[in-house]
Amino acid sequence: MRKVTLLLSDGTRFHGTSFGYESPIAGEVVFNTAMTGYPESLTDPSYAGQLMALTYPLVGNYGVPTFTMEDNGLATFMESDKIYARAIIVSDYSENYSHWNAKESLSEWLKREKVPGITGIDTRQLTKVLREHGVMMGKILFDDEPNNIPEAKYEGVNFVAEVSCKEVIRYSPTHGQAAPKKVVLVDCGVKHNIIRCLINRGVEVIRVPWDYDFNTLEFDGLFLANGPGDPDTCVKTVEHIRTFLANPKVRPCMGICMGNQLLSKAAGATIYKLKYGHRSHNQPVRMMGTNRCFITSQNHGYAVNTDTLAEGWEPYFVNMNDGSNEGIRHKTHPWFSAQFHPEACSGPVDTEFLFDDFVNLLK
Repeated sequence: MRKVTLLLSDGTRFHGTSFGYESPIAGEVVFNTAMTGYPESLTDPSYAGQLMALTYPLVGNYGVPTFTMEDNGLATFMESDKIYARAIIVSDYSENYSHWNAKESLSEWLKREKVPGITGIDTRQLTKVLREHGVMMGKILFDDEPNNIPEAKYEGVNFVAEVSCKEVIRYSPTHGQAAPKKVVLVDCGVKHNIIRCLINRGVEVIRVPWDYDFNTLEFDGLFLANGPGDPDTCVKTVEHIRTFLANPKVRPCMGICMGNQLLSKAAGATIYKLKYGHRSHNQPVRMMGTNRCFITSQNHGYAVNTDTLAEGWEPYFVNMNDGSNEGIRHKTHPWFSAQFHPEACSGPVDTEFLFDDFVNLLK
């Protein structure tokens, strides 16, 4: 296990050892407070360009499940076709693992996918630094290669274009029906369980690239998926959403995470970057106008300024920790979104009913 150093852009250094792929790497350093779910988080495309630090101290004790794909093209136990996080940073890596579904260790998986891993880092102190300063760029350096120093950018990079599908992909409903409703899903970095939650409800999903003009297609509803990075880089997507909203033929629309931000931008709102984002399984949100609260899974670094929404729109959910926006909805049309992840994977499924709400709106 080679000695490595995590160097933050403010000069702070953390020393540990390597347990993954042995290569220097750079990216935006973020922290995730979830206790479980590293296979799902690592394969979430929303982590593209980021070095993911886990605050839960023991990681790797349940190994990694087999990486298999179902007949419909969806990963059985993961959230995409590969690891998208640039690296994982943990306090205590467990070399021994035990789980009925485990096929290999986390270290073996990281090496196979060529993703670095660091252990022995005081992730509590790292999290305190990131909470005080805000997320920042960092580098994983190998102490015996002092001159091999990687460089990377995060701000202004269009990571959505990197992770989105390159062609139109169709998914049939799990339970076949004669004439299923068709939903266009704009792939900004979609998690596979989002697609699964839709096809399990009897709809056909037409997955299109982030910049595809879906308005040329025939469909019954629009779904805006999650994705990495800054939503301000997705100018073409917002233009297509505005065209959809202006169409006299009103059709339902739902967005998740990045989809919430893109729908909000199409509705005139501005986006700002959170100091250190929401990446956890325990974010409490309240449905506006009610006392209904839900525990949600989240992974995002940007938020919507609801004060800038156009007339006719309103906040749908609010974060009970910091008061930031957690979703919007139109007052008269069937358009709504959530900043959190109703499909979970991993995390609580308290809000999966939002998929039912969306599918029930399809005519």
